[in-house]
Amino acid sequence: MIDIFPPHQQQQIRMQLSICLEGIMCQNLIPKARGGGRVMAMEIMPMIPGVRNIIREGKSHQIPSAIQTGAQYGMQAFDMSLRTLYQQGLITYEDALSKAHSPDEFNRLIGK
Repeated sequence: MIDIFPPHQQQQIRMQLSICLEGIMCQNLIPKARGGGRVMAMEIMPMIPGVRNIIREGKSHQIPSAIQTGAQYGMQAFDMSLRTLYQQGLITYEDALSKAHSPDEFNRLIGK
C-alpha cells in the first residue's frame, strides 16, 4: 500500500499511518456447515505501540507475527478465527482451508 506513493514520501506516509490508525479488521463471510447463511471469520489488529513502531519503521512483514502473539491486546489472526469456527462445527474443513491465509498453519492449529 505504501509503495503506491513516490519513494521520497513513503516515510511520511508510514508516520501518518502509525499515528492515525486505531485498528484494522479484516472479515470474510463463510458458508455455514449446516443450513443456510454465513458466519464471519475475522482478523483483528488494534493499534498498540509495538504495531505503530512496525509501521513507522517499514517492517510490515512483522505484522502477522505481532498479531499471532498479541492475543492479550485483543488481536486475533484470521487462521485462528477459522480454527475456532471449524472446531465449533460452524464451517467445514474444506471451506476453512480454502479461506486460510496459510493452509499449513491452519492444519497445524487444528492438529492435522
